Amino acid sequence: MSSSNVDRIKERLGIVDVLSNYIKLEKAGSNFKAKCPFHNEKTPSFFVSPARGSFYCFGCGAKGDIFSFVEQFEGLDFKGALKVLAMNAGIPLEFETSESKLEKDRLFRLLEVATGFFEENLKKNKNAYDYLIKRGLNQEIIKEWRLGFALPMWQSMIEFCRAKGFKDSELLKAGLAKKTENNKFYDVFRGRIMFPIFDTASRAIAFSGRVLKEEENIPKYLNSPETELFNKSEVLYGFDRAKLSIKKKNYSVLVEGQMDLLLSHQAGFDNTVATSGTALTLLQLNKLNHLSSRIILAYDGDKAGFKAIERSAKLGLSLGMNVRIALLPEDEDPASVIAKDPKIWESILKDSSHIIDFYLGKIVSSKMSDRLMDQEIKNRVLPFVKLLPSNIDQSRFLVEISHKTGVNEQALREDLKKIPNSDEDTIAVSDNIKKTLESRQFNIISRIIGIIFWQESLNKDSPKIKSFRERLEDKLKDKESILILEKRKSELIFEAETYFDGRADIENILEDLFFNLEEETLKIDFQNAMKELTAAEKSGNKERAAEILENCKKISKNINEMNMRKVKI
Repeated sequence: MSSSNVDRIKERLGIVDVLSNYIKLEKAGSNFKAKCPFHNEKTPSFFVSPARGSFYCFGCGAKGDIFSFVEQFEGLDFKGALKVLAMNAGIPLEFETSESKLEKDRLFRLLEVATGFFEENLKKNKNAYDYLIKRGLNQEIIKEWRLGFALPMWQSMIEFCRAKGFKDSELLKAGLAKKTENNKFYDVFRGRIMFPIFDTASRAIAFSGRVLKEEENIPKYLNSPETELFNKSEVLYGFDRAKLSIKKKNYSVLVEGQMDLLLSHQAGFDNTVATSGTALTLLQLNKLNHLSSRIILAYDGDKAGFKAIERSAKLGLSLGMNVRIALLPEDEDPASVIAKDPKIWESILKDSSHIIDFYLGKIVSSKMSDRLMDQEIKNRVLPFVKLLPSNIDQSRFLVEISHKTGVNEQALREDLKKIPNSDEDTIAVSDNIKKTLESRQFNIISRIIGIIFWQESLNKDSPKIKSFRERLEDKLKDKESILILEKRKSELIFEAETYFDGRADIENILEDLFFNLEEETLKIDFQNAMKELTAAEKSGNKERAAEILENCKKISKNINEMNMRKVKI
């Protein structure tokens, strides 16, 4: 895989065309501007230069080209971003058909082989195939989403993969096999309908399996364990196919299971994603929020569904999203509704209401006593109002609540002031921001060490490259990051060589990366200091709070000084 392929992709795909599939761009002279997708902001500070094929955010410092944008936005590695853009450009990638020796590539290849194996099993198993047809799926959707079947045997997958040259240890790492105390291996999935889970580059990374024959003490659904490729808290089932539709339609539909999602897509709602039996996380919501701030929660019409709705809605509101609820008939789910009549599903989504209107309507229609209604408004509705980031929206809903319930508006405002900020949600958002910053920092370190590995492979005795390595080692407080990246040496060399081969300004590139690393480190320090300050203030330790505040000011001053040094587009 040579750098010429990167150049060919850039020739066919302009940065404006690529980024406009993800974010809304507005003309700003010869450039374009937008709200940055990598941090929350009210006014656009994210600029795109068509002439240079690059982007830069004056708010958080994110910058790069189409490859780095797709990497950061989609949460992909370099090869994943390369695949997404190559598919859009219509350029085949040679490395996809070659058998790589890299561990991560081997896992991707193994999961692709497993997906094909399950697909072939489904074609040969009439009972499993008929089950899917009976549930309402057509042949096209079964083929398109690569559904399969795991044979009710203990080692069918293992034996098949062994014959393809894969090791038992690789099957363990991919989440396809388990090992007994006697060191005997057996298949994780047996006798189940298999739903492959894909990353945003449409590469299989995990599976969810539903039993074909239900038995006691056997879970109906079984998901792959977390692996190097699969992080449950980040992945949404169907996101790879729904992302462009979510951007185009400007809203997403969130359901709870694979069958719900497949039937929704089959009915034409290709902006649907699913949580696959796990609780919704801020990381997952952030991915959706980047594409559209509007979301419809369409969970099962039972008590568990309502409980999940309440938690998910709070997370969505805390991110400033417009959260709407689709009311399903009691004891029904999207799959059962669509199987009866897709038009009913369309009507349910069309009639969805804002989470506050939804709960307010339930309370008003219940015809409860005034005293009980007051308690329900305070305990169930006002906490949602409190999470709204806009004072105007809060005021509008308070007027509406007063109008529909007869409760004095001023009394509602006083009660709203007494509603405490949700520490759990605040900490969750804060931790999510911190994780994003740390991830960005680690990505910069990966890029730096990748270039150093590459240059060392060309000339081990280069004094300049040696000085860059020493500089990185001095900068990192713990050396664990470098040790971790040493294991990915071949992959990082591949990425650096593919991306930077032919560039004569390698030293300048490294200087820019060190600048970015210093900036991200300061942001993480500031985030940690602010968290310490909050804790000190809560504990009443004024002396410690004053000390931390001074540190915050110093870090903030350093960040501002770095902003002055930034190279503008």
